[in-house]
Amino acid sequence: MNSFEIICPDDWHVHLREGAALKDTVAATAAHFERAAVMPNLKSPVTTLEKAQAYRKAILQALPAGQRFTPLMLLYLCDETNTAMLKAAQDSGIVMGVKLYPQHATTNASHGVSDLAKMPNILAEMETLGLPLMIHGEVTDPNVDVFDRERFFIDRYLSQWARQFPNLKMILEHITTAEGVACVQAFPNLGGSITVHHLLFNRNALFTGGIRPHHYCLPVLKRENHRLALLNVALKADKQFFLGTDSAPHTVESKECSHGCAGIFSAPYAMPLLADLFEKNQALDKLEAFCSQNGAAFYGLPENKTKLQLFKATHTVPPTLSLGAHAVQPFFANETLAWQARKI
Repeated sequence: MNSFEIICPDDWHVHLREGAALKDTVAATAAHFERAAVMPNLKSPVTTLEKAQAYRKAILQALPAGQRFTPLMLLYLCDETNTAMLKAAQDSGIVMGVKLYPQHATTNASHGVSDLAKMPNILAEMETLGLPLMIHGEVTDPNVDVFDRERFFIDRYLSQWARQFPNLKMILEHITTAEGVACVQAFPNLGGSITVHHLLFNRNALFTGGIRPHHYCLPVLKRENHRLALLNVALKADKQFFLGTDSAPHTVESKECSHGCAGIFSAPYAMPLLADLFEKNQALDKLEAFCSQNGAAFYGLPENKTKLQLFKATHTVPPTLSLGAHAVQPFFANETLAWQARKI
């Protein structure tokens, strides 16, 4: 197959950053995705409806002329979040859910929830409101190995929450482990987003030919058995799993330094890479469900009416792309890809 069309996909987890970078990040995501769940962990996090409205306005102002794209906003859950704030967000029509970052778990998570043991109070309110919870599922206990943080989060918190609040939609985002897959499958109110890089790479990619800072992300890449568990549900188009790229650009300077930032900029090439991956696994017929249908169904949103065309045309990923006044190294930099994509 040299060309085919799918329902235009959605990205259920993307970092668009802010300021001058928006022009480039919004263009990259809008080129292939009709909607995207926009992460709220800015330097000054999006904790209120007013901040979500302002951020949405800035995103739409950065959208290239004539391009179709709908940003779906999230509130950043913090210790100060209350019922009135959640109700206002739910009633706004622009906020699709609330994002949980355990404090200090990842980039710009210093304002995150400081005590996860207190979460049931806010979860009960969210269940009543019908407001989904998107979860960065890692513990920050310094006694837990970095490769085990997701598993410990599931054991200590998520499994309990899923049982206690069966009518609350919860999404274990950018899942990285077989335990994450099993947990989502065990509870009908759970969903799981999966990134392109966790489908393609295991943790060996961090050290092939030396330390590879542009392959460093959080949650960190895991062993091959975990990658295969993710790949299995994606290729089968299991309805509880869907694409969330976690595309997270950082400048070259902020990656190639003594304290390199976590994040992979995959948005411009996510769909060509997925087409290649699904083709190699004889599963191109499942790509549409994974990228365009499962997430919409889980969140109770209509499928997009527009189409994305994927077609065979080799091209080489450039070594860098613009990120405002700086440069970012994209995922698969300098590599040749077999597929391209365009909205139609």
